[in-house]
Amino acid sequence: MNKPTVSVLMPTYRQASFLTRSLRTLFAQTFEDWELIVIDDGSPDETAEVLAQWQNDRRVRTLRLPSNRGLGVALNRGMAAATADLIAYLPSDDIWSPDHLESLVETMHNEPKAVLAYSGVRRSTQEPGNFNIIDLTSAGQIKGFPLQLLQVIHRRITDHWMERKELVTDDLDRMFWAKLRPHGEFVGTGRITCEWVDHPHQRHKIVREPLGGINPYRAWYGPKEPLRFHTTVGSPIDEVQHYGDFRARKPIKKPGGLRIVLAGALAFYPERVLALAEQGHELFGLWAPKDMHWFNTVGPVPFGHVKDIPNEGWQTEIARIKPDVIYGLLNYQVVPFVHQVMTHTSNVPFVWHFKEGPFDCITNGTWPLLVDLFTRSDGQIYTSPEQRDWIEAALPNPPESRHSMTLDGDLPPRHWFTENRTPRLSETSGGAHTVMPGQPLGMTTEIMQALAGGDVHLHMYGDFYRTRFGKLIDEMRNVAPDHLHLHGQVNPMNWVSELSRYDAGWLHLLPSKNHGNLQQAQWADLNYPARMSTLACAGLPWIQIDPEDSIVASAELAKKLDIGVFYKKNDDLVAQLTDRALMSRLQANVWAKRDQFTFDFHVDRLVSFFEASIQRRKEYTSSSKIIDLTVNAHETRARKITS
Repeated sequence: MNKPTVSVLMPTYRQASFLTRSLRTLFAQTFEDWELIVIDDGSPDETAEVLAQWQNDRRVRTLRLPSNRGLGVALNRGMAAATADLIAYLPSDDIWSPDHLESLVETMHNEPKAVLAYSGVRRSTQEPGNFNIIDLTSAGQIKGFPLQLLQVIHRRITDHWMERKELVTDDLDRMFWAKLRPHGEFVGTGRITCEWVDHPHQRHKIVREPLGGINPYRAWYGPKEPLRFHTTVGSPIDEVQHYGDFRARKPIKKPGGLRIVLAGALAFYPERVLALAEQGHELFGLWAPKDMHWFNTVGPVPFGHVKDIPNEGWQTEIARIKPDVIYGLLNYQVVPFVHQVMTHTSNVPFVWHFKEGPFDCITNGTWPLLVDLFTRSDGQIYTSPEQRDWIEAALPNPPESRHSMTLDGDLPPRHWFTENRTPRLSETSGGAHTVMPGQPLGMTTEIMQALAGGDVHLHMYGDFYRTRFGKLIDEMRNVAPDHLHLHGQVNPMNWVSELSRYDAGWLHLLPSKNHGNLQQAQWADLNYPARMSTLACAGLPWIQIDPEDSIVASAELAKKLDIGVFYKKNDDLVAQLTDRALMSRLQANVWAKRDQFTFDFHVDRLVSFFEASIQRRKEYTSSSKIIDLTVNAHETRARKITS
């Protein structure tokens, strides 16, 4: 056979329902001198059955990978199998107009210096009350995105697509297009001949924060290895480096260790659970199958030491494992799944740990399930005493029937709480220096201006938040250019050395209006911000708005431990931050008490709670059997008397 003019690569994963529509647009092309190479990247759905209807066409070949290897591997396998000098791409969820290939090939023939040609693209997006169609002209590229696969045809080169073992990203320019640029020009057709089909499971939506991210990516594609992950809108994540020490640590096997099923998601600092494995407890992960936001860690966990339970047939697997306890966790997103687990494992002791405020469950319609989890579980763990009081006021069963404890759901491992402090900037450069890791919730230009007026500096960390709050940051920079400092992400192993340079750290600046009535509390009133432990690790007092007569969980804890800087007015805050004696006392308090903000500090207490929950279940089961025997004896005696 003569080799075709174009090799069309179709990478696909879990898109059986889209395949036929996409393929029909290829077979409808006015340009017919092509071959199709479908690369099935380990799809667990009916992809193979759908593709079978095209197997008699000699132009179609299918390569199936036994497990998902990522977009880069799939495309490299396809290019290795391709025979044409021109490579085009048709992702299995996108569609082409009939003249798409013809216009791309024509452009390449008319432009001998071109290494790549691209078409314009149509993108339909659904917005509330409005259906928008975005038509792009010869510019081709959708604003905020690189050229997409379906738009492009290019000449073959010897270089390869970046693979998952190198980097996971939504930046196709970084993955491959940039490697083509030294070989020639990129030329547009000036015609809109394809549609980038919009749906929730597009790869870039799974990859990009804030709705996507590394955890949704792991949940959807299932890679078991640590990843290097960097999107066009987020901070770089290097799990290879981050988890190197954790993967090397060995779990301890000892008699009497518990078999614990972790059901749901682990949120921030998931590696904390290794403290359980290192005490001799065996861990199993039953991860919520629903797409998780970037802050919800699901398996396969890259630090190892947790055996995954498949989502298909998990009931049978739990029966085989025979766990001592199921530990359901952690926030509103997993409530439906964890409730299902509790319902279908009623013979296993069940402990429920809830992290975020219950308001999202009310908003999302899962409040009845949340109440059921707190009511029927053998043990309940709350993030804070304030969250406990708020929720227990709404539960139907009496307080004396409950078995509960409080434990922050975002505690990091002790592994990062090193001793290598750095001299404070205020000791050498003058002025006070504060730090804000994460979202600048509640920060304003007025606060920034007041800080600068009192020679107080603000250091902000994190690329993702800098992008999301870019307008605010630009405004703060305009009013205080010499006192606002922006930094990249900090590896937790460097928390102490990096953040101990500062005098204090900011929590959320969201004013409370519950006026002492806990039932009027909002999310910020009940929540413990994850950054509390980050700041405590480096010995930094927490800056918060003075709650006055309101109840705020983070403020109550800071007052109890005497580690908070509370202010009502900006001038009052500046005065406290520049009071060396006050700050030295608070800093010493935080450093002395910082171990309380590690998960390891609470492990013994948590395990004791598990054991007490298991015992309560045994006692309940035993008493239920006695009641059943008594009832049966009375019924038997009654039948004898009657007869």
